[in-house]
Amino acid sequence: MKNIIIANWKMNPATNKEAKKLFSETNKKAKAKNTEVVVCPPFAYLGLLKGKNLGAQNVCFEGKGAFTGEVSALMLKDLGVSFVIVGHSERRKYFNETNLQMNGKIKNSMEAGLKPILCIGETKQEFEAHLKPDVLETQITEALKDITKEQVKKIVIAYEPVWAIGTGENCSVDETMTSIVFIRKIISELYNREIADNMQIIYGGSVKSFNSADYIKHAGANGLLVGGASLDVEEFIAIVKSAE
Repeated sequence: MKNIIIANWKMNPATNKEAKKLFSETNKKAKAKNTEVVVCPPFAYLGLLKGKNLGAQNVCFEGKGAFTGEVSALMLKDLGVSFVIVGHSERRKYFNETNLQMNGKIKNSMEAGLKPILCIGETKQEFEAHLKPDVLETQITEALKDITKEQVKKIVIAYEPVWAIGTGENCSVDETMTSIVFIRKIISELYNREIADNMQIIYGGSVKSFNSADYIKHAGANGLLVGGASLDVEEFIAIVKSAE
């Protein structure tokens, strides 16, 4: 399978002009034979940016209705979006989003023809209390409830330990490898071994060009979810090249 590198711009940059420039330069330079590159800008810029692999940072858990401030999967599809991030730790932390809502987001996304990127991961407290296995299993099981074998094949799982996001404290290669193996075990038990072996499982959390290759070559990640580093074109391109 191809590796996938996802740029999550979060709430950046500040203007349309900057967004267009960043998107244009990233697409122009991010040429890779064996790596798929996805860019996820804020909602405000999705209608301005046109590209093959455009992603959204979030989606509503309902398909339509009275949900002020939300954006539906069908709206995203109409804007040319192909991917959508679901369950990012910042959504869970600051907006109290639940696994049940993740399940609704995934179902609505797939019905609209979008490819979900399901984010899972433990907090520092959970990690230190050795609760990571329980946390990951609960997040996966509840988020994928009633998702069929054919549907789950189209989902990307991003392991992003909460304590490593935006902190500069990246997860070790060995710890990441252990987590990826465990995630495949859960998927195998929920579905089957073949689906587990072929699922794209990526890593996210303080990824930089100096450590990106290790997560793919040694930790067994099928790609990376890149935050702050994706706002620096040269740094992001170096990460893309490391995946090759």
